Amino acid sequence: MCEVTPPAWIELSIDPQAARTARRFLGEQLCTVHHATVEDEAELLVSELIGNGLRHGLPPLVLTVECDGSAGLRVSVCDHDPTPPVRRDAGADDESGRGMGLVDLVSDDWGVETSPAGKSVWFCLDRSPRAGDVDRVEG
Repeated sequence: MCEVTPPAWIELSIDPQAARTARRFLGEQLCTVHHATVEDEAELLVSELIGNGLRHGLPPLVLTVECDGSAGLRVSVCDHDPTPPVRRDAGADDESGRGMGLVDLVSDDWGVETSPAGKSVWFCLDRSPRAGDVDRVEG
């Protein structure tokens, strides 16, 4: 998948294997030239969004992967429940509630688009060099 490739998407049913299927699909879409530096983060965040969709959304889930030809990557998960996700502050002993916090921490940008038909939760990762970035040399 590259700047000349249209966005790729897959429809996922409510299935215990949905997160695995989503990660596999994501890996198949990533361009090793543009996305090698964001693959691990993208897989983590896709797992979180799919998990949230399975727990709180209405099927089917649709995962979309978009590349702009740079190190940037935009991924979205859509479902048919218009209720936006809530970012919680999970306690140390809580077994859930960290998903959107991870999305906020790891992604460069994220958001939610809602409509009466449902919602799209998306994130962007961009690991391209930025003005002012300095390579650190250990000495």
